[in-house]
Amino acid sequence: MSIVKLIAIGLIVNYLFLPSYALSNPESTQVSVSKNDTGSSPVHLNKKVFSWTDQFYIRIDAPDFNSDPNVVDVIGTTTDDKVTVSTTGHSIPYQLVETGTNTGIFTGYLILTGDPAQKGSIGVDGEGANPSGMESSCNPICGPTDGFLPSTGNDGISVSFEYSRDRTVTGSALISWNTGEVKWLQSNYPAGGKGTLQIFDPDMNLNPKAIDKFETSVWSDSDSGGIKLTMTETGESTGVFEGTVYFTADFQSSGNRLHVSDGDAVTAEYVDRTLPYPHSPSDQLRMVATTSVGTSLPPLEKTPASNARILDSSGNVINKVSVNQQVQIVSDVINKQSRDQPFTYLVQIQDHNGITLSLSWIGGTLSPNQAISLGQSWMPRTAGTYTAQIFVWQSIGNPNALSPPLILQIPAT
Repeated sequence: MSIVKLIAIGLIVNYLFLPSYALSNPESTQVSVSKNDTGSSPVHLNKKVFSWTDQFYIRIDAPDFNSDPNVVDVIGTTTDDKVTVSTTGHSIPYQLVETGTNTGIFTGYLILTGDPAQKGSIGVDGEGANPSGMESSCNPICGPTDGFLPSTGNDGISVSFEYSRDRTVTGSALISWNTGEVKWLQSNYPAGGKGTLQIFDPDMNLNPKAIDKFETSVWSDSDSGGIKLTMTETGESTGVFEGTVYFTADFQSSGNRLHVSDGDAVTAEYVDRTLPYPHSPSDQLRMVATTSVGTSLPPLEKTPASNARILDSSGNVINKVSVNQQVQIVSDVINKQSRDQPFTYLVQIQDHNGITLSLSWIGGTLSPNQAISLGQSWMPRTAGTYTAQIFVWQSIGNPNALSPPLILQIPAT
């Protein structure tokens, strides 16, 4: 029977052991056949790439081994129909069971169990958690659903079916770690409400038959120490983890409760310690996600500056200055938020060629809704037209703008 006919049979059979989602992925693996025997039965795995602790499904289309059309047959139990499942350095004999009477399609699944030696005492979470690395002790044969094989984060799976002397068909797939993702489900949450953090990382699904958990760090502008938030897998083998943070302005942070003030930025951090090749097992990647709580102003409206002007030594507003006259470059700044706002007020003076002649600044913290007039002194040395640029930043080290820049022309005679 040709391989085309065998595949056509596989498409119309209802599978006994494989769930529908295991075969719905169109990405079947490549099949290699020894001796160029195109009449051999193809081997299929349900994905091309697996994580190191995945559950993976095998299907072998072997109508010639449908020995009795009235019973459910088995392959892998004798030397005439040997099935071997392998990862690097590990192999177990395996049996597969026909999906029903007279189908000629044989299925089963195994669980990859990782390798705890790859991360050692630090673990995948920085706290010592590791996969089991369990390997089935088959006596004499495992399967169709109780197989365990160790694997690393840069490995491969091979399933071979030896259906006659020197005749073997093989299916294979890759095993690879993944780069995680972290995000808040909303960009803003109400003060006194709750927010949901989501982390996607299949490598943290250490047991595909259980709901896995780990902790990650979350903090706010009002509490830089923050909390350790428990992230719980949304279901068995999903690789998607979620945690709920309860925001409070009235209590200190504790458990999954985080102290915030209205307008705070809330930041979550995830450290991915299982990065794909070419990273080494010792590498790690820090990633963050930020949301806001309560009233959230656009960044350039938090502490706007306005009414730029020139003042003489008596505090009078003037339109032009004289050479060697000491003046103040002044503007009004207001904190429109309901929390303290650190700031740095900068004044840059340039000549008509755009060359910076002076750069000075002053820093401080504005109380909620506080308004203040700020100024920096300057003295022109020669006649000409100068340009003053006024900036309000969060700090010199963190130059996030809190206001649009102001520009003031200064004629000097």
